[in-house]
Amino acid sequence: DLGIDAAGEGGYARELTEDEKARQQQALEDAIKGFDVVITTALVPGRPAPVLVTAAAVEGMKPGSVVVDLAGETGGNCELTEPGQTVVKHGVTICSPLNLPATMPEHASELYSKNVYELITLMQGEDGSFAPDFEDEILAGACVTRSKENA
Repeated sequence: DLGIDAAGEGGYARELTEDEKARQQQALEDAIKGFDVVITTALVPGRPAPVLVTAAAVEGMKPGSVVVDLAGETGGNCELTEPGQTVVKHGVTICSPLNLPATMPEHASELYSKNVYELITLMQGEDGSFAPDFEDEILAGACVTRSKENA
């Protein structure tokens, strides 16, 4: 733990300061060298994806290792990402699929329907009636308006 609070609004990460970025980069480079697989998903709304995996970190990984960069559409979290491509750099395979949910519409639909089902279930009372508990963290965060007022 670097003691960096990167939480931003709406559950997204905030952009780090230059000092925080440097500390994070060094810690990640040191850790990544021992990983066989790295999966990145970090996004900052309205901004390019932060680079978390440097070229030096990839070079330090064992040959045959894999980086899956799911932030490629906004530049990627890996410095060597080529969005939409699978490439091999320094013996490490780097994959950056674009619009991954569209490649699996059946699974995306199943996941979405499961989430909607769980949300509706959360809003039910013991007897099955509509009885949302607006003190619940999930419901409070999802509520946009209530009693004609902003939530």
